[in-house]
Amino acid sequence: MNHLTLASVIERRLLVNYRVEPEAAARLLPEGLRPQLVRGHAVAGICLLRLGSVRPVWAPAAVGLRSENAAHRIAVEWDGPEGVETGVYIPRRDTASLVNRWAGGRLFPGEHGHADFEVSESANAVRVAFATRDGETRVDVAAEIADSLEDSGLFADLDEASAFFRGGAKGWSATRTGLRLDGMELDTDAWHIEPGRITSARSSFFEDPDRFPPGTAELDSVLVMRQVPVRWLPLPGRAAGPARLSA
Repeated sequence: MNHLTLASVIERRLLVNYRVEPEAAARLLPEGLRPQLVRGHAVAGICLLRLGSVRPVWAPAAVGLRSENAAHRIAVEWDGPEGVETGVYIPRRDTASLVNRWAGGRLFPGEHGHADFEVSESANAVRVAFATRDGETRVDVAAEIADSLEDSGLFADLDEASAFFRGGAKGWSATRTGLRLDGMELDTDAWHIEPGRITSARSSFFEDPDRFPPGTAELDSVLVMRQVPVRWLPLPGRAAGPARLSA
């Protein structure tokens, strides 16, 4: 299937990061992917994303759509034709947009579940909460913009965190069939990320003891992107071998 290349503006993106025991992360990954480690930890988290002006690259921004979206992600690496490559594995995507739910996996890569979002934000603070209609996932995160990245066990400073996430631009999404992964790459010449400070965070995904036994997933940090123009490039899908534990 030929998927569309999309353009949009990341109006707000919260990257909520967890330090995860490598074995716990590996159990959630399909065959062929392995956790990308930072200081001995796997890196996982939630991307809380508001997109604006979403449209095919050939269409004017004025016809673009706006949507609230969420993706649970695990930083991964795999063996490519020219060596080790890096990106993220996305066990589930959710959205408030009917268009995204219908078009995801059809017109562009990435199947989406249905979620209801509650958002409040100001220049220096944001809260995003959502609950999926299937009842499987609930998230509630509040954060403030900070002057520097502090108290992270993963990253020494903002520059290190920014380089890590910029290098993980390729995303592999689980599909309903379980037979393949959809692929998409984030492309931008305007990459910019800000440090944040978490004021509260709850996640049914990371607090599930069957998925993450106590002590294997610890909240680490939050990063913020705002008003960044991007393109979303479709990648050829890849076969999805079985995960050791269903996500």
